[in-house]
Amino acid sequence: MKNIYTLCALLLTAALFVSGCTAQVNESKESSTILKVGATPVPHAELLQLVSEDLAADNIQLEIVEFTDYVKPNLALSDGEIDANFFQHGPYLESFANDHNLDLSSIGSVHVEPLGFYAYDLNDIAQLKDDSTIAIPSDAVNGGRALILLQSKGLIQLKEGYTLEATELDIVDNPKNLKFKAIESAQLPRILADVDGAVINGNFAIEAGLNPTKDALLIEGPESPYANILVVETKNIENDALKKLITALQSEKVSTYILEHYKGGVVPAF
Repeated sequence: MKNIYTLCALLLTAALFVSGCTAQVNESKESSTILKVGATPVPHAELLQLVSEDLAADNIQLEIVEFTDYVKPNLALSDGEIDANFFQHGPYLESFANDHNLDLSSIGSVHVEPLGFYAYDLNDIAQLKDDSTIAIPSDAVNGGRALILLQSKGLIQLKEGYTLEATELDIVDNPKNLKFKAIESAQLPRILADVDGAVINGNFAIEAGLNPTKDALLIEGPESPYANILVVETKNIENDALKKLITALQSEKVSTYILEHYKGGVVPAF
């Protein structure tokens, strides 16, 4: 009988211990902050994944929601479906927010993805023939950025006073009589074989297996003003969890990873 009482006491003690542990776990889960961040896969989602453990140590659970276009992430943020997004540069945010009447703001820059000109059948830009068809991003900001890149290398000349949203109508000199085809940014790598060349955003080039520093015939320099930013609703600029997220993304750990992993296709901007 004594042994039975002893066994019951041990079982009760074990049950109380397990119950206590469960309560601590539940309490921990209840007190953690969940951040839903929208991002394009490369490099944005990769960089977010890189810092997820650091944030977890600070009791912030990061949920990455992947997007493959440049329209839905800002609309999802404005609608409250996500807490932040990480996929765009400042000029694009400004243009999109103005066009759609959104109250969104950057809370920090993370990296630059140099825009590059790619062509399957060329080894040098000098081989580009007259009347070639060049695909460029269809959105106003990146389309203008593509034309500015081509101008910087002497392929076209834009009119005096052009803006960052320059279009074909702003071209005043086109010695090779180049033709331009506006394509949604994510689709540019897929149609590269169907055109004479394409100007592609760095993230989509990398995702398609292109190495910007090796494969691009023309590429923006590290001085590019198009730094990719972490964006939130303006009302949440002072949110502590979001501040910790941008601090993590601007860490030495992220800088080192960018330089070692992307080989110049992405460069730190902090």
